[in-house]
Amino acid sequence: MSSVLDPLGARYAYWLGLPAEDTSDTSDELPGEVRAMPVILRIERAEPPGRTPLLEAAAAAALAVCLDERAQPGGDWAEPMHAWLDNRIRKVARRARGAHWAAVQDLPGITVEVDGAEARALLPGLVTETPKEVARLQISGSELPPDEPGQVPDGVPLLLLNPHVPMTVGKAAAQVGHATMILAALLDDGQRTAWAEQGYRTAVRAASVARWKELHPGDDPEGAWRRDRVIAVRDAGFTEVDPGTITVLAQWAPEQAAS
Repeated sequence: MSSVLDPLGARYAYWLGLPAEDTSDTSDELPGEVRAMPVILRIERAEPPGRTPLLEAAAAAALAVCLDERAQPGGDWAEPMHAWLDNRIRKVARRARGAHWAAVQDLPGITVEVDGAEARALLPGLVTETPKEVARLQISGSELPPDEPGQVPDGVPLLLLNPHVPMTVGKAAAQVGHATMILAALLDDGQRTAWAEQGYRTAVRAASVARWKELHPGDDPEGAWRRDRVIAVRDAGFTEVDPGTITVLAQWAPEQAAS
């Protein structure tokens, strides 16, 4: 059965093999046609969330919007979702608290909570038409300290952050959202359904240098997926990192790899 994410899966191996400068080539884009998915991170001043659960919530929320029944052909979200997926996959993470967080709950999207941390991914749209409730939110500013998330739970995909590339919580939130989308695009219907039943949970971790080197697909992304069920997220370099930087390695849960 086809998936909304099929075009992304079809592009994946080709895109990963492009020279870095080509991944950031936006010469064919018109400014008024740039689309992005807003990802809103709830960061209250008095009780900020843990960094890891917030990233896990963002990763799940981004995918949940893409695979929601409203995004399927004929659904209310189908047209804007298709328009976004048919171009460069941009996400813009913003932080909100208090009344501003409450306000974005009325916009089309999905909120996910993980261990008390909340993130809401919104329906993608034209950047020039960003709702005022979103446009007033800051993209940068609050940072969250590293935490100690503990052992990786069984049966959930692992998202490893590049140990060589520091990222703000907002940048990392966008990258793990890219990771869950690419991963889901390569799964079959049964695997996607099983993941949906888990609420698209993941385990986000900072990779050790050794683990990163071990799982890095290098110039063989197809082999990395076939052998280890690993995909890589390569950034276009719009913010924080250089074009072509691999920001996240995502591994489908090892015990599910043979399914």
